[in-house]
Amino acid sequence: MSIVLGSPSSVQTNTDTGFALKTATLAKDQQELEGQMAIKLIQTADLSNVPAPSGSSGSQVNIKV
Repeated sequence: MSIVLGSPSSVQTNTDTGFALKTATLAKDQQELEGQMAIKLIQTADLSNVPAPSGSSGSQVNIKV
């Protein structure tokens, strides 16, 4: 590699790739954050006050076509 004084730029940069990488990184971080929030929500769910299913629940299903 040689550097010449007065040349416009001796190193080519692709800004589209840089923006794509930044966008992908931000999307990945957002997905990880949402996943952590979902796990916390599931772990803190209180299942002690959920009513027990009744014996006839779901035995009859009305379907209209």
